[in-house]
Amino acid sequence: MNVLYLVSMIGYIVLAPIFGLVLAGLDRKVSARMQRRVGPPVVQPYYDVRKLMEKDQVTVNKVQDFYVFCFLLFIVITGCIFFAGGDLLLVVFTLTLANVFLVLAAYSSNSPYSQVGAERELYQMMAYEPMVLLTMIGFYLAVGSFNVSDILNGDKMPIVTMVGIFVGFLFILTIKFRKSPFDLSMSHHAHQDIVKGVTTEFSGRTLAYVEIAHWYENIMLLGIVFLFFCNGTWWGYVIGVVVAAVSFFLETFIDNSFARMKWQVALKSSWVVSILFGLINVALLIWVF
Repeated sequence: MNVLYLVSMIGYIVLAPIFGLVLAGLDRKVSARMQRRVGPPVVQPYYDVRKLMEKDQVTVNKVQDFYVFCFLLFIVITGCIFFAGGDLLLVVFTLTLANVFLVLAAYSSNSPYSQVGAERELYQMMAYEPMVLLTMIGFYLAVGSFNVSDILNGDKMPIVTMVGIFVGFLFILTIKFRKSPFDLSMSHHAHQDIVKGVTTEFSGRTLAYVEIAHWYENIMLLGIVFLFFCNGTWWGYVIGVVVAAVSFFLETFIDNSFARMKWQVALKSSWVVSILFGLINVALLIWVF
């Protein structure tokens, strides 16, 4: 493994929760301003997680805690593979496995509310997985490799021939970031849920692990957005970082502009977008570019 990618992997493990925490805090701040409120301090997510870590551990069963820990572990492994320049298909499979552990944790509690949340989480996975796979196929057709390292060192920006796929990926980011109108299985906002779906029976350290996992996951997802603009130059990297940041706050704007929709709408709209933007773009990459 290249030393640079080893350093990137270690940097992800150490820095991703910090950047994820700051983004979560800024998200709350921007959301509050859009609602004409002052909002909490940017570091409020840190205070929330620290408070959860200090609480007495109350859990339905031990296997639930194990599943949630596996969820966090595989999210971290997914990011490590990505930032180490690894295979994008392996990134997708590992990320899916992580979400399966979260679903199992919700099912294991035998709570009707958490089980409904688990079912909605599965619907969401059915909604976004086709577009995620089409995105990885698009990178392979545009660059000739599934390896992140090859895409980073390519001689042209993948976005040039992947505009449709990029639009489709931004659409499913609303689901992955758990933003309205598609925050079906779990919301980050207390006013939207009396009972918090998947995490209904989670508390203390277990719930803190879920929050930390989301910080890691969000940075990794923004890394994929960044990948669309890499062309082996420093200015390509700058553009990628700027677009990733704009994409995140675009999702915050969408979150505060739309009410939650039913799972049927999320499923149908995601598949329509996957076909119209993702599949057609892949077809163009095969037969035109």
